[in-house]
Amino acid sequence: MKKQNKHKGRLITFEGIDGCGKSVQAGKVFNYLKKLKKEVILLREPGSTPVAEKLRKILLDKKLDIPDLTELLLYEAARSELTALKIRPLLANGAVVLCDRFYDSTTAYQGYGRKLNIKMVKSLHKIATGNIVPDLTFVFDVDLKTAASRRGKNPDRLESQSLAFHKRVRRGFQEIARTEKRRVKLIDSSPLPDMIFEQVKAILKRKLKLT
Repeated sequence: MKKQNKHKGRLITFEGIDGCGKSVQAGKVFNYLKKLKKEVILLREPGSTPVAEKLRKILLDKKLDIPDLTELLLYEAARSELTALKIRPLLANGAVVLCDRFYDSTTAYQGYGRKLNIKMVKSLHKIATGNIVPDLTFVFDVDLKTAASRRGKNPDRLESQSLAFHKRVRRGFQEIARTEKRRVKLIDSSPLPDMIFEQVKAILKRKLKLT
């Protein structure tokens, strides 16, 4: 997605299949930047606003049978809410905004995983975000067996999908990283979290010009 918006802050997103360790790394980055006295906030998708958190409960409820297009639109609705109420104002004020998942997850899960039209999916991203594009995206890549072993014993609706679905999602993330190398950094997340964070930190230092 071509970047349209100029903002004072930085939007950094954390992506990957369920169980890849992205949330752990997002937390480590948050703590790291806090120690450096940066104005930083950690958000999650879907969520981080009252409406988006309610939509999250619906989307992850494995008792519900949600049509693929409905699922896509619910994710975009949550994203629109989060962008309008949190992300855009924070970026305008110069904050570093960390987001555990953003629109690349929808491209991977609903585009590649659900086999919805990728062009349509990306056009909805633009509408939901008002053309905001992350300044930096980390995609944490790990094999499906390892990812499954890291997930909880009570999988949500998305985690409960078939192995074939998760294979398509992983390939989707890999394809996003391959085609958007300037923005997206693909990181092997099979090592220990501290080892992974050293790679993340090195990239952050270059991107944010940290000393």
